[in-house]
Amino acid sequence: MEDVITEAAPPSRLLEEDLNTFTPPSPPLPSPFLIFPHHQQQQPLKPTLLIIAISSSSLSLFHSHLTPQTLTASLILPESNTFLDLHSLSPTSLLAAVRTPIPAHRAVAVAKLLLGDKIKPSSVIVLDSLDPRHHRGRLSSDLPIAFKLESSAERAVKEKLLLGELEYYPSGSIVEGLAAAILARCQILKLRASLCVSWPQFDASAVLLVKDLLQRGALRGFDFGLSDDQALKFGRSKDSEFPSHLYI
Repeated sequence: MEDVITEAAPPSRLLEEDLNTFTPPSPPLPSPFLIFPHHQQQQPLKPTLLIIAISSSSLSLFHSHLTPQTLTASLILPESNTFLDLHSLSPTSLLAAVRTPIPAHRAVAVAKLLLGDKIKPSSVIVLDSLDPRHHRGRLSSDLPIAFKLESSAERAVKEKLLLGELEYYPSGSIVEGLAAAILARCQILKLRASLCVSWPQFDASAVLLVKDLLQRGALRGFDFGLSDDQALKFGRSKDSEFPSHLYI
């Protein structure tokens, strides 16, 4: 005779998705939104170039330009107090500084707001770091390297947003989170877009590599205001706590 206490229960006659119908749905997350300084002309923003700096290397590179004077808007995720600031680099260029990580499940919502009715760039560059867990191939901790992915519109032109010896991201490697959501959004909107992932994640050599790619391409002649010995002085801190200029 079977022991009803220790024997495994028989399989359920209901499918897992059917069981979920008895669970009340989670409340919808609040939509992300943009806020503007009171002196700033609001929507829509129409930069020729939108740069989205996600990696520590790219944040270090643009640190001297992240000031209250250049602040154009801030994007807020209300449920987590997560934000990113948008700064003006020039009359035609806008920088989105992602100084606090965006949760993966909110990446699409943020991408739609950055590339929507209120922000309408003509071209986009995304700067992220390479996650070695998602890369098919060997990486050296001493050798800086960068790869790119492009939208169809960017592939179709000869004058690239990023110039230099930059190979395409190896087949089978993965990019996820906000960077992937932005590139997918650009593909849908048929925008010129280039995604650059660099390695190592925290190293002055990666900062200088990204700087060279930008100065050869879309930011030719731009003054970053960062010397080589300052390359790693700034960037994303480990605890990711950055004050927004809108609240100072």
